[in-house]
Parts: sequence; structure tokens; C-alpha cells
Amino acid sequence: MNGLKVVNVSKRFGDVQALKNVSIDFNENKIYGLLGRNGAGKSTLLNIITGKIFADEGSVSLDGECIPENDRVLSKLFMMGERNYYPAGMTVVDAFRWTKEFYPGFDAERAFRLSKDFGLNIKSKIKSLSTGYSSIFRLITALCVNVPYVLLDEPVLGLDANHRDLFYRILIEQYAENPATFIISTHLIEEVSGIIEEVVIIREGEIIRNESRESLLSKYYCVSGRISDVDGYIAGKRVLASETLGGLKTAYVEGVPDINSPNLEISKMDLQKLFIQLTNSQGGITE
Repeated sequence: MNGLKVVNVSKRFGDVQALKNVSIDFNENKIYGLLGRNGAGKSTLLNIITGKIFADEGSVSLDGECIPENDRVLSKLFMMGERNYYPAGMTVVDAFRWTKEFYPGFDAERAFRLSKDFGLNIKSKIKSLSTGYSSIFRLITALCVNVPYVLLDEPVLGLDANHRDLFYRILIEQYAENPATFIISTHLIEEVSGIIEEVVIIREGEIIRNESRESLLSKYYCVSGRISDVDGYIAGKRVLASETLGGLKTAYVEGVPDINSPNLEISKMDLQKLFIQLTNSQGGITE
């Protein structure tokens, strides 16, 4: 029963059903992308997993043990969220030292080295950090705790392109040297597409896709051309969505493409485009 298991979890906030009977397994030593639009339920799911809020129904367990109010099990998890839970007047270096009190595996030496790489002044008070450097501080902490499960909720919020690229490279190095399960919730799908191994898409509180990135992308493709040619091609096929511009049309199709199709351009779908089509308000396969 190894792994992080979510079973039939539901959560409501007033009139809003944030999660609806969600069941999912997060296995050991994989990088997951938890993808969804604003309000889809991503942060709610992560907060339930880490015991910050409680589910109305369902259960969450790690290696067969229930997580809520179980400090020993919770010590195997670390979540980087958008909020900072350290005292605002505390310095970065003191925050690192206190983190080691709660997470004995925290690598302070590596945290200081990463701080230098990112240009983070460890003598700064947390309250004085900009939005970007506040994210960097929380990111470094998450990358150095050395626990089996690390949850990253919008980890690159406020980071410039150079710092985002540095984070992605460090994450891959960390994963190669010290494998763990990383669950990355982000809106920057194009940037993380090459990093994540498993894709979990949540829409309106429900999991609509949960499989490897390669498997998911292999199931769909794009076909473009004149409207009449595209309409003739997709007749009888499973179409996810379509768009028209002037006399041209693009359709997103499920299945294996017919490469011998004159006057049409057939191409692979990238993860971001597929995500958009799967989660738009009109999403759904049509015949």
C-alpha cells in the first residue's frame, strides 16, 4: 500500500462544491503536474492532502496510514503554498534553522548554496522580501527538506524567466540525485510540460485525466486546412473541439491520424493546447 492515496474525497465551501468524489494515487518517485483552471480545486486538494483543511467525505493516506492529525505521517510531506507561515520578522537564515528543527533531513548547507544561486540575501527579514524572492525562499525550503513527498502550489509565482529556468533545472537535478514524489500545481503548463511525467487534470472539482504525459498526448492530434477539407476529414471521428478563422479550420481529434490526407496539415498537440481544449466550458468529445 505504498504511495499517497486519495479516496472519494469531497469538499464544499458554502454553496461551492470544491471537490467532488476525487480518487487518485500519487506513486513514489514521480513528478506530477496537477493542472486546472482557477477555482478548479487544485489548492483545496493539496491542502486536504497535507492536513491543512479537512475533507467533508473520503480519506487520504500515505503508505497505508491515515494522514489527518498524524504528525509522524505528515513529517513525510512538505507543501510549498502561496502563503508564508513563518513569522514576518524572522530572517531567512533563522527560518532555515527552524525548518531543520521540524524536518531533521533539511539540508541547510544546500539551502545556503541555493540562496546564493538565486541571489537571495539570507540576512533579509521575510517580511521585506518581494513577491518573487518570497517565492524563492519558499522554493529553496521545499527543495531542501528531503522528504518523500513535496507539493508545490504555484511555485514560480512572481519569478522572472531566468529564475524560473533555474528552478526547473535545480528540480531535475534534485530529482535525479535524490528521487522523491513532486506534485506541481501550476498555470505555466508549457514550461513544465517537459518536466512532468504524470498529468492530472482537474475541472470543476473532478479529475478528468490522470495518466502519463506521453500516453495522454499520443491520444490527440490537430488537423488544419480549408473548412470543407477539415469537415470531410473529421466526419465520423471523435472531435474534442474545433476553431475557424476566415476560410480555415483547425480540429482537435482523438485517435490515430490518417497521414495520407492531401490538402491538410496534421500535427501533434502540445500539453497546453490540449489542456485548454479539455477544460474549456464547451469541452467534450463529439462524433
